[in-house]
Amino acid sequence: MKMFLVVYAETSDESVLAAFKEAGYKSYTKIHGATGEGQESEPKLDTHFWPGRNNTLMLAVPDEEIQKLIELVRRLRVEQPRAGLRAFTFPLEECV
Repeated sequence: MKMFLVVYAETSDESVLAAFKEAGYKSYTKIHGATGEGQESEPKLDTHFWPGRNNTLMLAVPDEEIQKLIELVRRLRVEQPRAGLRAFTFPLEECV
């Protein structure tokens, strides 16, 4: 099992969520209003000087789903270059 983590501009929330749902991923946890600085996009610090925020999606998926999710994010990065999409995976172990 893996955790698939996606960070993206809050302004792209509707289209990013729609793409994941259309691909069959309806179970997720979303964190609203994350701030930070990345290498490929403007800082989103929710300030007057650096406006904007990010959202974060977390999906717990079987290992074999990871490649499909990576391809989905790659496609979205091309379609929405200003969304600042970044994706990460890490091992996941359910405790309860």
